[in-house]
Amino acid sequence: MRVTECSNASEIDALVQAASLPRFKPADFDAQYADVHLCAVSAGGGVQARCSLWWNHVPAYEQHRLGVIGHYSAAGDEAATAVLAAAQERLRLAGCTLAVGPMNGNTWRSYRFVTERGEQPPFFLEPMNPPEWPLQFEREGFSSLASYFSALNSDLSRPDPRIPAIEKRMADAGVAIRSARADLRREMEKIYGVSQVSFRQNFLYTEIPEAEFVAMYQPLFSLVRPELVLIAERASECVGYLFAIPDLAQKARDLDVDTFIIKTVSILPRPEIRGLGTLLVARAQQLGHEMGFRHCIHALMFEDNISLNISRHYAAIMRKYTLYSKALAK
Repeated sequence: MRVTECSNASEIDALVQAASLPRFKPADFDAQYADVHLCAVSAGGGVQARCSLWWNHVPAYEQHRLGVIGHYSAAGDEAATAVLAAAQERLRLAGCTLAVGPMNGNTWRSYRFVTERGEQPPFFLEPMNPPEWPLQFEREGFSSLASYFSALNSDLSRPDPRIPAIEKRMADAGVAIRSARADLRREMEKIYGVSQVSFRQNFLYTEIPEAEFVAMYQPLFSLVRPELVLIAERASECVGYLFAIPDLAQKARDLDVDTFIIKTVSILPRPEIRGLGTLLVARAQQLGHEMGFRHCIHALMFEDNISLNISRHYAAIMRKYTLYSKALAK
């Protein structure tokens, strides 16, 4: 098993991929500003494992110089060992002190592995992976850096006793909540403005331009029910939002779409609007219930006290995810 290094999409595209390996779009290497792409190639010439590496466009983390491993896939353990060993050595040569993965450059893109699968089927836009992939990282000495969860609420009519007090506090603060307009593109400037401020506190945050932010959401505009995208405003300023979307994975399985997904909740960090995130989730679930949905998924939440506090009143954890890291010896 040899490891080949590629520096552009054309070089990646020229390699023959094993049929058992998930398809990879070489254009993503350039579009997502990766620095190097590594492929473990068998004696027969087929790519058996791959990953891209980032060290120039990466999040800041403590005192470390971060190296990121993403675009990962492996058809077998031998190839996984080869490509991960090469990845660590390449990141060391680039001066990195901590390897983090899987992450396609930053947390705006696909990242983390499913590590506790549960019994529920995958939902729309959920990252999925074979169970072997996190084990391959662990065998190479990677351990958990951060944990995440998705939770399922199967009773959208369940009341939350905290809501009346929060509603009064928001009314006293002059906060009004409305559904998004049908033309979601018009709302994106407000949504981006809140995200830029509130996400700055998030783990491994990286700022991106508004155009890139809008481009990420654009493919979803025709799939969203605008009633389930909530905008919280105070004196015409957007101070928070909730972005939800029907679980179209059910439609792909020829099922009725009776579930919607709360994808993002973002609130400006101001003491006078504390509790607004909880209120937005409650409103979304109430609206979903009125629209005929039976279930709601709180998707891909960082496992911290705030997320757990919002979710535990309604939902039970259905899946867990892990982002891994490993210190790189000098």
